[in-house]
Amino acid sequence: MSELTHLDATGAAHMVDIGAKDATARVAVASGRITMSAEAATAIASGSVKKGDVLAVARVAGIMAAKRTSDLVPLCHPLPLSKVTVDLATDATGVTVTATCGCTGPTGVEMEALTAASVALLTIYDMAKAIDKTMVIGDIRLVSKTGGKSGDFHA
Repeated sequence: MSELTHLDATGAAHMVDIGAKDATARVAVASGRITMSAEAATAIASGSVKKGDVLAVARVAGIMAAKRTSDLVPLCHPLPLSKVTVDLATDATGVTVTATCGCTGPTGVEMEALTAASVALLTIYDMAKAIDKTMVIGDIRLVSKTGGKSGDFHA
């Protein structure tokens, strides 16, 4: 079981010790999409959803979520994030979210970017569910990551 970094020799879960790792500049980008009815997409894009500005609230929710990732994902290290951006692109059938996180530290920011994208999408659903309860959240994935021992990744 030693091949799995989050398990100790007995198979018990543990937090990986990153104390001896060098701090390097790291950036991760994640994206996801929520598809919906044309009515919901138009209301979001035009800012006419009764609960308020869906895109602004989703952006803030994603940023806040990135900062709280270690509280949400077991065994995830708290990181000193230096950058979190959440970009939202609307079209006739939904919203695409792209989250970018950066830090200088001993471990990557992939989980922070994925959490930011996921929570932004959940926020969009929450704010627009009165218009369309059939919205579908999907395609959440790591788009790229740079920095660290394992090198760069681009999907």
